[in-house]
Amino acid sequence: MDSEELLAFLAAVGHAQRIRIICELASGQLYVSELARRLGVSRPLLYMHLERMEKAGLVVGRLELSDDGKALKYFELAPFDVRLNVDTITAAARRGAADQANPADPSDRPGEDEQHSAKGTP
Repeated sequence: MDSEELLAFLAAVGHAQRIRIICELASGQLYVSELARRLGVSRPLLYMHLERMEKAGLVVGRLELSDDGKALKYFELAPFDVRLNVDTITAAARRGAADQANPADPSDRPGEDEQHSAKGTP
């Protein structure tokens, strides 16, 4: 995880509504209307939060058709494990500085699983 990814993650979880979303999705996938009802928020506001969370890699959304032909947008948590300490922050900052100094070929970037698993080691 580099500094930009760390900042995106922190911004994504740095809001009370997003913490509530994580808690609701911890038990499994939900479609947007049901999630909005459980949280007591409007769907447009919920989509705004989910979009930020999706960009940070915290949730994954997918569209499904119900038996009656309605499109339902489901969201579920993406697996993530971030341990925040001084080592995590300094390692992310070093990676961010190194990436800026030597832009890597996209094929050299860590895989999706590695991007969201900061263990606090450089």
